Amino acid sequence: MSTLRLTCAQALVRYLLAQRVERDGQVQPFFAGVFGIFGHGNVAGLGQALQEYPALRYVPVRNEQAGVHMAVAYARRKDRLGCWACTSSVGPGATNMVTGAALATINRLPVLLLPGDVFARRDVGPVLQQLERGYSQDLSVNDCFKPVSRYWDRIQRPEQLIYALPEALRVLTSPADCGAVTLALPQDVQAEAFDYPVGLFEERVWRVPRARPDEAALGRAARRIARAERPLIVAGGGVTYSGAMGALKTFAEATGIPVAVTQAGKGTLPDDHAQCLGALGATGTLAANRIARQADLVIGIGTRFTDFTTASKTAFQHPHVRFVNINVCALDALKHGAEMLVGDARAALEELTFLLEGHRVEPGYAAEIAAERDGWARIRQELVRPTGKKPLAQAVVLGTLNAHLEPGDVVINAAGSAPGDLHKLWVARDPHAYHVEYGYSCMAYEIPAGIGVKLAAPERRVWVIVGDGSYLMMSGDLATAVQEGIDLNVLLIDNHGFASIGGLSEGLGSAGFGTSFRTRAGEVLPVRLAAHAQALGATVMEPDTLAEIQDAFRAAERSPKPVVVVVTCDREARVPGFESWWDVPVAEVSTMPAVQQARAVYEQAQRAERHLHALDPEEEGS
Repeated sequence: MSTLRLTCAQALVRYLLAQRVERDGQVQPFFAGVFGIFGHGNVAGLGQALQEYPALRYVPVRNEQAGVHMAVAYARRKDRLGCWACTSSVGPGATNMVTGAALATINRLPVLLLPGDVFARRDVGPVLQQLERGYSQDLSVNDCFKPVSRYWDRIQRPEQLIYALPEALRVLTSPADCGAVTLALPQDVQAEAFDYPVGLFEERVWRVPRARPDEAALGRAARRIARAERPLIVAGGGVTYSGAMGALKTFAEATGIPVAVTQAGKGTLPDDHAQCLGALGATGTLAANRIARQADLVIGIGTRFTDFTTASKTAFQHPHVRFVNINVCALDALKHGAEMLVGDARAALEELTFLLEGHRVEPGYAAEIAAERDGWARIRQELVRPTGKKPLAQAVVLGTLNAHLEPGDVVINAAGSAPGDLHKLWVARDPHAYHVEYGYSCMAYEIPAGIGVKLAAPERRVWVIVGDGSYLMMSGDLATAVQEGIDLNVLLIDNHGFASIGGLSEGLGSAGFGTSFRTRAGEVLPVRLAAHAQALGATVMEPDTLAEIQDAFRAAERSPKPVVVVVTCDREARVPGFESWWDVPVAEVSTMPAVQQARAVYEQAQRAERHLHALDPEEEGS
């Protein structure tokens, strides 16, 4: 058998270069490169290998967590058909990546993590930054990755790579099981040589199938849909990852069934489509929430049914509501006692469209859908309309940006008050143009994600929306955008603190405690965000009026390098909830009257929560 004598790290890099992915006959390289920071745990191993094989692009980042966020955003934009690896040294560099790993796994997005590790041979120890335990020597900080990884392994000998790498790729390319994959690499093993079989480095194509749901289950689902009087589709991110947008549009138009969308599903049916009710749940529109309340059948497509989507199990109040769930993951297909259609979203929708040929909702229901859509359109228009007040409401600034952008331009956000406002108010016509990370809602995701999306789709204009709280957590990778020549646009909203959680705190009777950026004397912190962004190499603008903001948006898109537009917004001007609720428990006992009152409201609202999985006796076995 022909072999190549390579270090473990060299073999790893060569293997990644040879991996391809295929779906629907389209073959493309799977790995685009490696984000990372070198230290004593990886500089002489992976660092040397990446220098020797520059075909695998290396991008140095400013924070290891940010590197993982870049990789996750790239994978999302590539519909999970593309991936980056991330490397770090042993110790704090590695644990910096744990948050990113959790974000990837929760959102079912592939990223390969390659943290350095302590010496496998153990004679050099304790190593700088090594965690010691009195009950085992087979432990390091990299064990922290186990609960947030879909696959985890420690490569204690260089030949173990032969068996670990295919398992890693099996998970990374799986529609149902993908997430973070961690291969912990002891620093001595990275540099050790082995005679690897040449076949390990031959091109390998990982084929992503379109699994079709069970035929009998499809029949049962079709009959349930045909019997429903007030069906509702809930479209999630799985619609996008499957490329099922066309199939969803065909199915909705053929049956007349309305569509509500999750954060990850926004844009799967354009917001201006006649069947689209917009956002659902705690951050939902009035139209979607009203139709959902009386839906007797909910058809979930590629959604995890998080508590925001179900408004903490209060969104669906029909006494006999039932569920049909289409999902590649059985865990999600089972939720709420649904008729499970475990399979690809596009394949399932095509089958159901055929089985339900000629079926349409009743005219009265169709008219109600249209009326609710028209009513919401008027409410939205009023919320984004400039009033002349200063500082401007965040909704007005977001509406102004939305009106300025082309349909294919990408908006990115993750945390704070903006995700809720965007979910309700943003008019999305393309799922790839709406990129809000709300599975983990991770502060500081935004700027790194903008870099990842721009690397995946350089032809698209990208606008990152970030609040001052998230910006101050992880802004350093603006320098990475400058370094890589990425023309990123950032709308930095300054409301002097954590406005979203401040509003939540006020609603719980706690008066926004600990959420404003102020000195001990009560004065607003004199943080110069614009000067900070400029120091990182970005072009900065600080418009004051609405006209100046519009001019700044236009100027930003003419710049060849990163631009940050800093806008001060009114912290108290919030977009309301629309007949929805989110379960955040209030202190059961307190001497504070405001908390006592909030607790009474909470207990009343909680009574609307339902166990949605119980079947009526007459439907058992149907």
